[in-house]
Amino acid sequence: MTTIDQKIIEILRNALDKNGWPWSNLLLSVLAIVLCVLLCGFVGFEREKRGRSAGLRTHLLVGVGSCVIMIISIYGFPGIQDGHRDVARLAAGVLAGVGFLGAGAIIHDNGSIKGLTTAGTIWLVMAIGLACGSFNFLLAILVTMVVMIVLTTFRKIEHKVNKHSPILTITTDASVAALPIVLEYAKKNKLLVADVSSELIGDSKKTLVQTTFKLTSENNAEIDVSKVEEELNKLTKAISVQNLNRH
Repeated sequence: MTTIDQKIIEILRNALDKNGWPWSNLLLSVLAIVLCVLLCGFVGFEREKRGRSAGLRTHLLVGVGSCVIMIISIYGFPGIQDGHRDVARLAAGVLAGVGFLGAGAIIHDNGSIKGLTTAGTIWLVMAIGLACGSFNFLLAILVTMVVMIVLTTFRKIEHKVNKHSPILTITTDASVAALPIVLEYAKKNKLLVADVSSELIGDSKKTLVQTTFKLTSENNAEIDVSKVEEELNKLTKAISVQNLNRH
């Protein structure tokens, strides 16, 4: 099966490869790297704008690095005949390596897990880089468009859905009984509390209690999460009140 990208490569080779000099290979490599910078830059800029731990530079480095490794897999072993090498072997190594890098973007903080979306985008820019490096330009562009739609449009949908059932975690001093205060506040504001869990955290100097629960409205209406966080913070004199639905 012949793809559009393969047709483009064939046209370039017929037009540029003269006198035994493979200028088309050089041009394709340059195009792959430039396109990779643009596409991964879009994804990285969105993460940078959100203030995430892995932003524009990290996404660019992962994407361009993956692209270069894929190009090396195709062209980088001139002393080896084409029939005796596996061009996908280096790409397989990239998959494993970027997995560890993505794990570094995930942060566990006071019971909440942050960075899962960013870890996913790091893995995706790796895939975009490999697509560019293997000269699947249209595929790389299509994937980037889908990723940007997920990160922007779907984010709004997700926030709207989460307003009906936010999951909050309150960290207080061990001397504060946070759960009765939360239950009283929920009853007063016609809210329902579910999936409650508590755990002790801290060290030998200071013990803290972390209470996690899900809130829903009695009439299934949207909940003003920011207002709830602010009011519970005052009532419980909490060290922190976090919405676990945020990414």
